[in-house]
Amino acid sequence: MVSSLLFLILHIFILEKGLVIKNTGSWYLVKTDEGKLIECKIKGNFRLKGIRSTNPIAVGDRVQINVNAEGTAFITEIEDRKNYIIRRSSNLSKQSHIIAANLDQCMLVVTVNYPETSTVFIDRFLASAEAYRVPVCLVFNKVDRYTEEELHYLDGLTNLYTHIGYPCYQISALDGTGVDEIKQALEGKVTLFSGHSGVGKSTLINAILPEQNVKTGEISTAHNKGMHTTTFSEMFPVAGDGYIIDTPGIKGFGTFDMKDEEVGHYFKEIFEFSAQCKYGNCTHRHEPGCAVREAVENHYISESRYASYLNILEDKEEGKYRSAY
Repeated sequence: MVSSLLFLILHIFILEKGLVIKNTGSWYLVKTDEGKLIECKIKGNFRLKGIRSTNPIAVGDRVQINVNAEGTAFITEIEDRKNYIIRRSSNLSKQSHIIAANLDQCMLVVTVNYPETSTVFIDRFLASAEAYRVPVCLVFNKVDRYTEEELHYLDGLTNLYTHIGYPCYQISALDGTGVDEIKQALEGKVTLFSGHSGVGKSTLINAILPEQNVKTGEISTAHNKGMHTTTFSEMFPVAGDGYIIDTPGIKGFGTFDMKDEEVGHYFKEIFEFSAQCKYGNCTHRHEPGCAVREAVENHYISESRYASYLNILEDKEEGKYRSAY
């Protein structure tokens, strides 16, 4: 009797573990530990503990799934994450959107033109990655298109972020310049590709993995902005058991769940100089004896980075998501 009941239970629910490799918003594709690909749903009451998120499950999550007798698969449990990239939801300012989970690194693809990526956007992304312990490289794409003045500006940005401690690559996904370096840096790692629409993420993935034939788009000539081509998040295997996670382009990056006194911790150079401030709770805006403002005046901290720091504090004070970063 007991053995018959156990046999029945095992045939009603098949338990599997696997990796979420695609998220369309309505269903998830899970690659099981046995190598099977299973389309899964989540039950309506599924919520991530401790995080108010618009997407409780993200690409990169390790999950447990149940497959019932009708063949419908449901994700029932998420394994603990080692890290994730999160931003404030653009529609619901008190909720978050998890871009991807369990990352070895992120490559933030940026452009100094066609379209322009602002330093405020870059610094917001870097601060959030620092908060959630995700290493970031900056990939400056489209070097084949820039004027002499734009290339000079690009070199300045590369020097700035390299000095702070973020590896930088100057590439052209279109003509292949620097792509081999990117390939080497991807081997054996789970890497998130992120950035604005139109910066060339899909073109870069096609240069690395031509067999994937990822859809690419054009730049709007009227506004010099990219148009969405990737509509959902997906993982692509690379050499050495690594993965690329491709995600839809993002317009702005609202930081999530940062206290005012913590923001400076996520700017490496500001955190370093803050140890010398007169007051331990210094906000680095108006207090006397502020070593950070002195470092800005003496050009040890760049004005653009300090402006980004103030921008995040201002955004938090407004208490709302600002779409035009």
